[in-house]
Amino acid sequence: MSTSRKQVILGAYLGGVNHHTAWWHPRAGSQIDFGTFEHTARTAERGRFDFFFLAEGLALRERAGEIFDQDIIGRPDTFTVLASLAAVTEHLGLAGTINATFNEPYELARRFASLDHLSGGRAAWNVVTSFDAFTGQNFRRGGFLDPADRYVRAEETLNAVRTLWDSWADGDLVADRESGRFLARADAGAFAVRGSQFDISGRFTVPRSPQGRPVILQAGVSPQGRDFAAANADAIFSPYGKLPEAVKFYRDIKSRAVAAGRAPGDIKILPSASFVLGDTEAEAVEKSREISREQVTGQTALILLEQIWNRDLSGYDPDGPVPDIDPDPDAPPIIQGRAFVHQDRFATAARLREVAAAKRLSLREVVIDQFERGPLVGTPAQVAAQIDAFVQQDGSDGFILGSHLVPWGLDEFVDRVVPLLQERGALRADYTGNTLRDNLGLPGVRSGAAVATDV
Repeated sequence: MSTSRKQVILGAYLGGVNHHTAWWHPRAGSQIDFGTFEHTARTAERGRFDFFFLAEGLALRERAGEIFDQDIIGRPDTFTVLASLAAVTEHLGLAGTINATFNEPYELARRFASLDHLSGGRAAWNVVTSFDAFTGQNFRRGGFLDPADRYVRAEETLNAVRTLWDSWADGDLVADRESGRFLARADAGAFAVRGSQFDISGRFTVPRSPQGRPVILQAGVSPQGRDFAAANADAIFSPYGKLPEAVKFYRDIKSRAVAAGRAPGDIKILPSASFVLGDTEAEAVEKSREISREQVTGQTALILLEQIWNRDLSGYDPDGPVPDIDPDPDAPPIIQGRAFVHQDRFATAARLREVAAAKRLSLREVVIDQFERGPLVGTPAQVAAQIDAFVQQDGSDGFILGSHLVPWGLDEFVDRVVPLLQERGALRADYTGNTLRDNLGLPGVRSGAAVATDV
């Protein structure tokens, strides 16, 4: 087996809040039963995946004040799930999406450091932000953060959390042979953080964890988001699943990392993807079409467009044309709780009309065509080749994979595609590192304590 090939990083995500997950399928499991999480994590570890990833929503989404019934309702607390999975896995990284806007640095630092200890160095934090009052009202009066301040808050939060993690140095916890207790050095855990968002000081309670610092994940497409991720993250989620736009994003993030004083290999680029396998290419393509139409019902298509138009579109025929009226950005939001990723409503609406006209697509068909990220489709050999080629050509450093069928869908990938990636020399035959940071090929973290920081 060749060892010179770029190794594919694999993460496994468990769907649970979006319309992509086929909860109507007769074999679908519960999204809140521990067995679902355990099976997915064990399967990922069997396939030598690097980590298991949980997304998280902080509020039930709404349409016109009513619960958004195109989503799946209910998800247990992320830390509880990941800590439970630490007991039933040995090597798999455990990554949780936790909001930097509505959580305090001390709580974040303590929980992730604890998870790193409990798992033997396998914790990862996906840092996300929020600015809308709809989500914030679950946490504090007013609950609002100006959009311009969300990355200020995120950066100060992350710097504060790292200061707390670094307040313990390697060797600060000493075993006393006579008493049989662990004793701390005099200044261990001391910290002080001052900035526009925080003025905190004290003693951090959790000694330095196995990784020194848990792995940091982040997503950012805007220039501000890219700069934040390039300077701070160990891995960044890419929204691009097709070459050459993926290569352009890859090079941009790596160059920004270098500009921030880091090496290109210090940050990994990971797009998310689903997959559809068949015994023949034709069979896989047909299965993919069927799944897409099940995921994007007529009602779902209308609601996805309502977020752009910010209008009630329930009177439109999903099998008819795209609405010819303009969006209404000044009206109260009709959809609450979903991340809005379209920078210009009018430009997006115009583009959808143009695509629909050029391809002769209905409203529902254009949503499937434009909104649904294309899955990896083909025979197991074709999908293995797609993944390997994408990574070798620097479209990414790997993929975060999920299936429409939870929790059993990942089994097919592990059984049929993983062995082919291993035969290519693009995926490890076994784990070689002791921590998630080791397995991802990330640099180690300094062990010196940081007592005071201005953020």
